[in-house]
Amino acid sequence: MSWVAAVARLRARREPGVLVTVASVRGHAPRRAGAKLVVGRSDTWGSIGGGNIEAVAIDRARELNGTADPEPEMMEFALNDKVTGPHGVQCCGGAVTVLLEPLPVVEAVAVFGVGHVGLELARILARHHLDLHLIDTRPDMLTGERLGVLADSVAQIHTHHTPLLPEEVLAELPPGTHVLIMTHDHAEDAALCDAALRTPGLGSIGLIGSSAKWARFRQRLAAEGGHDAAAIDRIKTPIGMTGITGKEPATIAVSVAADLLRTFEQDRLWAAVPDTVAAAEAPSASAFAARSAVGTGTGRGGGTGPGVEDPGGELRQLRA
Repeated sequence: MSWVAAVARLRARREPGVLVTVASVRGHAPRRAGAKLVVGRSDTWGSIGGGNIEAVAIDRARELNGTADPEPEMMEFALNDKVTGPHGVQCCGGAVTVLLEPLPVVEAVAVFGVGHVGLELARILARHHLDLHLIDTRPDMLTGERLGVLADSVAQIHTHHTPLLPEEVLAELPPGTHVLIMTHDHAEDAALCDAALRTPGLGSIGLIGSSAKWARFRQRLAAEGGHDAAAIDRIKTPIGMTGITGKEPATIAVSVAADLLRTFEQDRLWAAVPDTVAAAEAPSASAFAARSAVGTGTGRGGGTGPGVEDPGGELRQLRA
């Protein structure tokens, strides 16, 4: 398997890895500069020459795989009989420098509703290294022509056309996926909120909408969905950055994307904190929701576009 295919396999598995490359060679060495080795949790693909060089590089790569937010680093090896490595002697006579590049598990985001705001948000998120899931019940929202603006994306785009029950996609999402709910139908939004709270392993859950919409949803989630206050507080609404109150789709998308990127940074910071400290200092779900639920709460409704209140008046029943 080529190193490119190996990296793709790790990404598909959502498994961290390290790409090891022979950066430079002086004198005689087992492999030329450019040779590559991919190291996963338990598998390796390729070779940088075997022996002590490769074994030490694999050991260090596995350490990096277990480190929060690791940085690239260089390792140098002298290949002569005066140097005994942890895994033996290599006396080729030269020297080798190896570059280790961590391959972290990329963030995953699911956007339910690819209308005006959803498409603008997808255009921004597509410029980042992440897995981006776009879900809509309307086939015309996911046509190749409409999504052509994402053709040069950095992100890996996954589209899901779900005519009946979009909430079924939640169970298919990778662990830790951040969910953004912004469909054209408030009943669909409500069903997705209910299902998201019942789906284990998701990341953050965000809902576009006004304070009036959320008040109705919150009451139904408690009375009909049976969710307690702490669970409901996992849903952040309104979504976006404090102080950005414009209702244009592109403005809302920039605000929501910036808030999501801040969430990614917060996740990385907490991942780097030792477990004992994190347990003592991590904010509660309620506190995190309060901190993250930014916006004015008055101007970003769901429905057919930003600022539209619940079409038809009353919120329809949560789906069973």
